[in-house]
Amino acid sequence: MSANSRMSLAVHILTWLAYDRRGTAKEVATSQRIAESVNTNPVVIRRCLGQLKDGGLVEVTHGRNGGWNLARPAEEITLLHVYSALPDEPVFGLHASDPNAACHVGFGIQHALTDVYQDATEALRQSLSTTTVADVLRNTLAFQDASAAAS
Repeated sequence: MSANSRMSLAVHILTWLAYDRRGTAKEVATSQRIAESVNTNPVVIRRCLGQLKDGGLVEVTHGRNGGWNLARPAEEITLLHVYSALPDEPVFGLHASDPNAACHVGFGIQHALTDVYQDATEALRQSLSTTTVADVLRNTLAFQDASAAAS
């Protein structure tokens, strides 16, 4: 089993765009440039950017000087916005096959877990609503500064 990294990819992309757009000399934000930061294929980036665009978090300008931009300031994009823009997948999945209904535990385990997982998902959504892309950028740069100072 592996964790779903779609959220991390989307936050990385948005944080990169927020960083890239801070200065006055802005280069074209292409999927190729973003892919270099993520260390992945630009196709993966374009797929995610499409989902973020559909979610109203990024916009694209076509043409020679076109590229990707945040649709609104990084301070206004919470991680809940990002989470909501991605395909709806449960945070926790139930069994791949139905448990044995003749077993005392197997009979009710999915019902019990569904309630717990719904509560946990709501707590996750609440937590994500308190952090913005600007917060992630600030923490990312602070970590880089601290690492450079320690060297």
